[in-house]
This record gives sequence, C-alpha cells and structure tokens, in this order.
Amino acid sequence: MNVAIVKYNAGNIYSVVNALKRLGVEPLLTDDAEQLRRAERVIFPGQGEARGAMEYLRERRLDEVIRQLQQPVLGICIGQQLLCRHSEEGDVDCIGVFDADVRRFRPEKHEDKVPCMGWNALNVRNKMDDGRNTLFQGLDTNPYVYFVHSYYVPVCDDTAAVADYILPYSAALQKDNFYTCQFHPEKSGKVGEGIIKNFLEL
Repeated sequence: MNVAIVKYNAGNIYSVVNALKRLGVEPLLTDDAEQLRRAERVIFPGQGEARGAMEYLRERRLDEVIRQLQQPVLGICIGQQLLCRHSEEGDVDCIGVFDADVRRFRPEKHEDKVPCMGWNALNVRNKMDDGRNTLFQGLDTNPYVYFVHSYYVPVCDDTAAVADYILPYSAALQKDNFYTCQFHPEKSGKVGEGIIKNFLEL
C-alpha cells in the first residue's frame, strides 16, 4: 500500500514511521504535493507548535493540498489540531477541514497539570450508521490510549470519541475522508496498532 506521511517541521514523525513498518508498510515521508495526492493513504502526524507548523505548510501551499485530498487522511496530535479552523497556540488560522477552534487547557484545580500527559480512556461515540467510528472497530468500548498535549478541540458535531481531562474534549474527529486522533496511536500499544490497522483498511 502506498502510504504518505506529511513531512513538515514537527517532531515525533519517526515513531509513526516505525509503527507502520511494524504493520508491514514502508511509508513515504514527503512534502511533495504530487506524492501526497497520489498516495492511497495520507498520515498527518507530529508534535510541535501550531504557528510554526502552519507557516511551513503555507510556504509550500501544503495547507491547500491537504484540504483538497480525497483519499483517507489521518491527523495525529497536532495534525488533528491543524485540521481545525483556528488555534489559540500562536493565534493562527489553520487548515479548516473541521469547523472547530483549538483551545488551551486551563487548570481548574491544583492537580490539573498542563500538558495533559499519560493514559486516558476514550468514550467512542456510537455512530456506526454514519461511519464515524470505523477507526475503533474491533476495540473495546472504552479503550485506553496515550496523550501528550496542552491544547484540545472542544466536543463538536464531528467528534468521533471523547476523552476527559479538566473537561470533556474531542479525542478523535471524523468528517468525510478525514479522521483524526488527539492521542498517539503509535504509542498506544495494541489498541493504537489496531487503530492504525483500521485506518489502513478503510
């Protein structure tokens, strides 16, 4: 299978490369528009800072390319956030696939630490009829996955799974051919491997 990973100035991309290799897929790491358009699957992962990431993408017009992709696309961590309309991180307009704004966690109690870091349960929305939870087929109803993030997407119409840290938020989104995870499936053991496998088999 021809799987492309979007190359931009973000960290943690190589853990996704290694996760795909464990599933027998040799991905292409690229910032070339034509290679992204030709891929059967596109993964948009990373950890980083929203403004710098968007500047890199806009300089190469990759924001437009990503927005127009027709094949299944998986955004991971900041990849989910950059697919939204706007981010409080750097006060920057993003790609705009999802009609939602990314907000920073604001601690409400002494024990609320930011960034949110560690394992948390997902509440997968039961929407099999419209295909929203195809990423989670074959998994437990409330699987545990690994998060590292200071910003979140509020629960919205496109929310496919909810997690709770300080407040309920979107742990996964889905709209048309775009699927996202705020958590890191590549760091989430067998559950995460199952999610990546489900994405490849969409």
